[in-house]
Amino acid sequence: MIPSEVMAQIRRIQIRTNRMVNEILAGQYESVFKGQGMEFKEVREYVPGDDIRSIDWNVTARSETPHVKVLAEERELTVMLMVDASASGRFGSVGRFKNELAAEMCAVMAFSAIKNNDKVGLIIFTDTVELYIPPGKGRKHVLRVIREVLYFQPKGARTNIPDALHYLNNVTRRRAVVFLLSDFMAEGYDHALRIANKRHDVIAVTVTDPREEELPDVGLVSLRDSETGRETLVDTSDKKVRARYSEEMRQRAAVRDTILRTNKVDAMHVRTDGNYIDEIYRFFRMREKRKK
Repeated sequence: MIPSEVMAQIRRIQIRTNRMVNEILAGQYESVFKGQGMEFKEVREYVPGDDIRSIDWNVTARSETPHVKVLAEERELTVMLMVDASASGRFGSVGRFKNELAAEMCAVMAFSAIKNNDKVGLIIFTDTVELYIPPGKGRKHVLRVIREVLYFQPKGARTNIPDALHYLNNVTRRRAVVFLLSDFMAEGYDHALRIANKRHDVIAVTVTDPREEELPDVGLVSLRDSETGRETLVDTSDKKVRARYSEEMRQRAAVRDTILRTNKVDAMHVRTDGNYIDEIYRFFRMREKRKK
């Protein structure tokens, strides 16, 4: 049974994100994502003026009369939410954990999708894929997706983005809009991301907490890596230690951003101490300008 506090949290997220979808993102989702692909509609005889590149040579050979393929804009999309549930997501220093922020982001995208009659699916992964919910429609389905993102208890602690993307390619044959939500505290995902983004429209949603960018001056503390369990004693009162930590985090983020940019993967960068609505606005505006 799901605890009452989790159900209350799901309800709060539903109310908050529903308002955002209905009043703020109305129309933007459809203008950005709809019409991304074409699907086969029918074959008809060639008429002067048709693009010769659309000729169906198999039908033409059988009938001995030129025929062309007629394509129609694909109106129904599949939205896949890929959520990193590794141990580092169960961290937050400013009122909410990173995985709670990821759940709200999932809710916004999921409610936007079903409002436009699209399907929504979910993949939760750690060092392996732990949960897969096939794409579906409707409010009940979306609430299940949000519930799983919030309440799912993963077995693994580490992160394996390449395996998750490989799984995505195996279970999702049609081109999909894929939101990959992670803190990207991982390595070796460059090649897998490149392949996945050729088949799908992959959007990285990076989730960060301010304490992952800089350390506060609080004296001698023991820092524990939530994914490996390794503990390190750190003197945060030492300016050089804090500066070195911040530089390492900046370099990690720079490597991540370079990988995304090189593979032409758009990104939304959200923080536990920030307003994710502003970042969603920025993303949609960027996508709209690109389509013009």
